[in-house]
Amino acid sequence: MRSVWRGAISFGLVTIAVRLYTAVEEHDFRFNQVHREDGGRIKYKRVCSVCGEEVEYSEITKGYELDDGRMVIMENEDFEKLPVKTDKSIDVLEFVPAEEIDPIYFQKTYYLEPDKAAARPYVLLRDALVKTGQLAVVKITIRQKETLATIRARDDVLVMHTMLWPDEIRKAEFDFLDQDVEVRPQELKMATSLVESMAGDFDPDTFTDDYRDALEKVIAAKAEGAELPEQPEAEEKGDVIDLMTALERSVEKAKAGRKGAEKKAAPKKKASSA
Repeated sequence: MRSVWRGAISFGLVTIAVRLYTAVEEHDFRFNQVHREDGGRIKYKRVCSVCGEEVEYSEITKGYELDDGRMVIMENEDFEKLPVKTDKSIDVLEFVPAEEIDPIYFQKTYYLEPDKAAARPYVLLRDALVKTGQLAVVKITIRQKETLATIRARDDVLVMHTMLWPDEIRKAEFDFLDQDVEVRPQELKMATSLVESMAGDFDPDTFTDDYRDALEKVIAAKAEGAELPEQPEAEEKGDVIDLMTALERSVEKAKAGRKGAEKKAAPKKKASSA
C-alpha cells in the first residue's frame, strides 16, 4: 500500500508519527465510454471557455467563482500558506463513547501506521481506546480540506474514519413526517417478532455481491461470443394481503428458514463401530 498522508497524532503532550493508508478498495467493474461502431475509446479535450484554446494539464490550476462572477485563481502555494495546524497533524480534541456518534457522519476509512520510533506510544493509545471503549475525535487536513474524524482500535491497528461537518448533513424533510400515522399494538408486536426471528450475529463473509457476479458472467460470455446467461424469473408475489397477514407469513417463513439453516449446519453423528 502507498501512504496518502504523513504526519503525527497530537495526544496531549504525546506525539505519534504516523502514515495514513486508504483502508478500502471497491471491486466494481470500470467501464469506458466507447464508440459503439468500432469500440474506440472516447477522449475529451480540455478547452478554455474564454479563449477557446486547448489547454495543457500543466497550465491548469484551481479557481473559485465569486457571487459577482469574478474568478479567484488559487495556486498550490496559496493552499500551503493556509493558517491551519492540521495539515501535518492529527489533533485529538476529545474522547467519546462509540454509540454517541451517528454513522451518518462517517465518510472514508483509513489505516494508521506508526513510524518505527513511534510504535510504543501508538500501541499505548490503541490499548487505552480498547480498555476505555472510547473513540478519539480528531481534526485533520487531507487533500486541502480540514475535516473531523474519529480514531478507533480494530484488529490491533488504529483506524481513522473521516466525518462530514454538521452543516453537510441534509435534514430529512418528507410529507409523511407531518402526518399522524397510527401503528396498531398487534402489528408492532408481530413486527418485533419478525425482527427477533431474523436476528443473528453479523458475519460479512456470508454475504455476496450477486450483481457483480452476474455482471462478470455476462462480460465473460460476451468476450467469448457465448450465449448470455438467462435472468432468473422473479418470484411471484401472490395475492395482495393486508399488513398483519404479511407480517404473520413473514414470521413463519423466517422461522422455517432458520430451522432449515440450523438443521443443515448441524454436525453429522458418526456411526458407532460394532
